[in-house]
Amino acid sequence: MVVRLRSYAATVRLRSSAASARQAAIAFVALLLVLVPWQLQAHDIPSDVTVHAYVRPDGQQLELIVRAPIAAMRDVVFPTREDGTLDIARADHAVRHAALMWIADAIAIYEGNRRLAPPRIHAIRVSLPSERTFFSYWSARLHVLAPPLAPDTRIVPAQALMDVRFEYDIQSDRSEFSIDPRLARLGLRVRTVLRLVPPSGRERAFEFSGDPGLVRLDPRWHQAAWRFVRFGFVHILDGTDHLLFLLCLVIPFRRLRPLLIVVTAFTLAHSATLVASALDLAPDGLWFPPLIETSIAASIVYMALENIVGSSHLRRNRWAIALACGLVHGFGFSFALRETLQFAGGHLLTSLIAFNVGVELGQVVVLLLLVPALGLLFRFVVAERIGTIVLSAIVAHTAWHWTAERWATLSRYEWPGVTAAGLASALGWLLAGLVIAAAIWLTRMIPWLPSSDGSRATATLLPSKDGSHER
Repeated sequence: MVVRLRSYAATVRLRSSAASARQAAIAFVALLLVLVPWQLQAHDIPSDVTVHAYVRPDGQQLELIVRAPIAAMRDVVFPTREDGTLDIARADHAVRHAALMWIADAIAIYEGNRRLAPPRIHAIRVSLPSERTFFSYWSARLHVLAPPLAPDTRIVPAQALMDVRFEYDIQSDRSEFSIDPRLARLGLRVRTVLRLVPPSGRERAFEFSGDPGLVRLDPRWHQAAWRFVRFGFVHILDGTDHLLFLLCLVIPFRRLRPLLIVVTAFTLAHSATLVASALDLAPDGLWFPPLIETSIAASIVYMALENIVGSSHLRRNRWAIALACGLVHGFGFSFALRETLQFAGGHLLTSLIAFNVGVELGQVVVLLLLVPALGLLFRFVVAERIGTIVLSAIVAHTAWHWTAERWATLSRYEWPGVTAAGLASALGWLLAGLVIAAAIWLTRMIPWLPSSDGSRATATLLPSKDGSHER
């Protein structure tokens, strides 16, 4: 019996030890799962990556010079010394492999509609982060073709840069070239600075984030126009604040014709400020964009409250409110357009007009959907007055939160002082607004044109001295 008890006690101790070991192993694995992925992710995927590139067609060859950080070249084992620094003498093969896998395979260059064959690596070298040689094409080219770093140079792979010169075979340097740089996989936020150096003419610069799609380096006017029409159309559909503003414009009206003057006023106003801002006629202070964003949100709040009040006088003068709000919204459109104008090539005015056409097409689509949808809503679901108040209250609530958040951002900026140049610019904008307002007011005098409240504009008959009526 004693032997059995001892055997049973030993078995219990063994099972207890095994359970403790399993618990310890589970805890260790859980700790690895919690800690290791975050460390690998932070190490493997850089947060911010900047790539510099030059494209230069010359004769029957196209030259592409690229600078990118080696830290973004994942899944490539770079030889290192015992102290963790890059072994430059043995790193040539790994650097070439990284250049082909992460740069050459990710960039597609087209001559016309034909994609160029894979490039050849003409020169490649590892560079120090302190070398500022990519400020111009010729300095970057001389640097890439220079002798490599000394073998005893101490630099860790996470700080090293890779400079490489690719060569493509082309038919003529006068062809139309396009590039599709899919470099977003290099990091979480990738910024590419690309410069075209044509055989004749001045250098053209591009700067974009992520993957911009196909970029035509020297587009024709119709190519630039089509790109900006699409951009304007998509922008109006993606802009929640602009869509809410259009909703506030539409709610008091049941027909498309009474919207003619209101939409015309809004279109003329935002077209004027859009073009002026694109031509650098708008203030360039850091406080200006948050001021415009705050004003856009406040304009939505005002339009929603006006719908709730429901005054017929306010609705008759809605064209004037649309005019004032359009001037503000035009600056908002220009902020989105500013970064994209680099793809216009030499067709700036054409691109501005095309973008505006795209915006108007988007507005027309929105109005064609909103007017019948609201008509059905107020006919079969809820009474028009109650529905107008409920919808406008929801929009006002949303826009009020936007206004408060954007005002908090705006309050962090220092307001500029009053200067003669600032006053002259303000008077110029005021004069432009008055001219547009006068044009809209004149349209209201045309008898066959409906006013913004749905009635037709009519001339007033005044009694004359002999009892007849005069206009």
